[in-house]
Amino acid sequence: MGQYTAAQRKNVRILLVGDAGVGKTSLILSLVSEEYPEDVPPRAEEITIPANVTPEQVPTNIVDFSSVEQTEEALNAEINKAHVVCIVYAVDDDDSLDRITSHWLPLVRSASGTEGESQQGVRKPIVLVGNKIDMIDYSTIDSVLAIMEDYPEIESCVECSAKTLHNISEMFYYAQKAVLHPTSPLYIMDEQDLTPACKKSLVRIFKICDIDGDNLLNDYELNLFQRRCFNTPLQPQILDEVKAVIQKNVPDGIINDAVTLKGFLFLHCLFIQRGRNETTWAVLRRFGYNDQLEMCQDYLRPALKIPPGSSTELSHRGQQFLIAVFERYDRDGDGALSPDEHKMLFSTCPMAPWSYSTDIRKSCPTNDGGWVTLHGWLCRWTLMTLIDVVKTLEYLAYLGFNVHENDSQLAAIHVTRERRIDLAKRQSSRSVYKCHVIGPKGSGKTGLCRGFLIEEMSKLIGKEFKTNVVHCINSVQVYGQEKHLILRDIDVRHALDPLQPQEVNCDVACLVYDSSNPRSFEYVARIYIKYYAESKIPVIIVGTKCDLDERRQDYLMQPSEFCEKYKLLPPHLFSLKTNKKELYTKLATMAAFPHLRQFGLMTEDPALWWKAGLGVAAATVLGFIVLKAFNVGSSHSH
Repeated sequence: MGQYTAAQRKNVRILLVGDAGVGKTSLILSLVSEEYPEDVPPRAEEITIPANVTPEQVPTNIVDFSSVEQTEEALNAEINKAHVVCIVYAVDDDDSLDRITSHWLPLVRSASGTEGESQQGVRKPIVLVGNKIDMIDYSTIDSVLAIMEDYPEIESCVECSAKTLHNISEMFYYAQKAVLHPTSPLYIMDEQDLTPACKKSLVRIFKICDIDGDNLLNDYELNLFQRRCFNTPLQPQILDEVKAVIQKNVPDGIINDAVTLKGFLFLHCLFIQRGRNETTWAVLRRFGYNDQLEMCQDYLRPALKIPPGSSTELSHRGQQFLIAVFERYDRDGDGALSPDEHKMLFSTCPMAPWSYSTDIRKSCPTNDGGWVTLHGWLCRWTLMTLIDVVKTLEYLAYLGFNVHENDSQLAAIHVTRERRIDLAKRQSSRSVYKCHVIGPKGSGKTGLCRGFLIEEMSKLIGKEFKTNVVHCINSVQVYGQEKHLILRDIDVRHALDPLQPQEVNCDVACLVYDSSNPRSFEYVARIYIKYYAESKIPVIIVGTKCDLDERRQDYLMQPSEFCEKYKLLPPHLFSLKTNKKELYTKLATMAAFPHLRQFGLMTEDPALWWKAGLGVAAATVLGFIVLKAFNVGSSHSH
């Protein structure tokens, strides 16, 4: 899979500034020619070093500045274009050292628009370069370290000599490193500690790697972490040495021969203190972080091509990953996630993708206590994947799919074939169907939707539905295969309000009227004639509250006559009291075989079922089951 490494940066642009005569141009020419130039021009031309000769394998542009040849405006423009600025001073010239703080550092801040910035990691990185070390027999590093404490954007300092070539390559390596592996987003120098953003990121990484959820990283988990980040196993001897270092410096960094969170954070602090920033950055980038320690958008949302008429479902790998995550956080092993377990599970994410109290309990199956079961958990993810696949991709990344599966989270998604192909082949290849439940207010459509989620539908009688959750999802069996059916409760404010295309288009439409209200059916009839009479979407008309006295409808046709005229199945009479759930199977079956739109015709002539394309081999078995399913449903309707 693609890793978010420093090598993805297209180039590094290094600008050298400093007082006249400190040796900026000589440094560049000495690097390129590997010898000291006797004849030095006022300014060197821009140099490009190919990727294959740089330590980080990134093309590097080195830009010189001359106050003699260039204006202040040109300098400001170059500072803005540069990724890192090397401020060069002469170690034998105290004035050039003093002007680092009196002139050059304020100038770089001003030119890059970061004078007022106080956050870590937002300023232009700087490397202080002391040239002409061959001229003196002492070091200026102590003076420079004092400056570094006041200016967090200073990444490093180095003393070198253009004449003897001492530390010339190192100087440009440090400059490159300041761009690719900056210190300031990770570490606060004066506090000798990790930045809050770095700690937060590493805590998330620790949780993702803690596969068994015991708040410790054992040898297996550390090895997996090592392989995922660096593509190499951790040798037992090195692992023991690492643990010994942690144990020596952090008393509670090792427990039961495993690394604690404190030990994990200390280890990264140590890497940075020893100048091994690239190690911590390799880990952060592998887990999707950019230079500002935010999750990369292309890591969270990889491009997914969805042809018109196709839909998105969880793949087998996606389901297996989500099952493993559920089981990891079901600490008491009761087969359900308590609110606390649910909260802990999503602690690696900015927030939970849904509300536990108002959404998940109303949209998918739960246990008697209202806690989401494994079945309900997979249902809720299936729902999100169909209606908002980008959000699914984001949260799979937050939960660590990319690391555990060593692949992009696109591997967790299955894009179905286009609906027109399903119609041509006379069978749907999908396993998730969307049914829009449409009816006037008070018709009982919300109760019909919620009844899909619970065993005893009668418990919903008299219940007032206050939440605005519009989707309900559960699984049904269609010819022995598990299918997911999503019921969307279409909100109708006024009878004359037009439906939007996204409210009409679905795999199957369920038009609901109150059989005990004589004025209820007219709305359903108008909706069918206006939106569905000429469409290819299968439709079923449902009369709710059939436990009450059925009333004659104030419409030019009665529901059964209407269905006969438009070649629909007879109205399906439904009541929460009866607790009969064949309606949901019927809806899923109609969605699975969209070419059988006029089911009313099909039930009259069994031969038409076979000709409809259920398959020659399966016709003798499936034809009978289809007939039985719909005839039984119809008998309940009378």
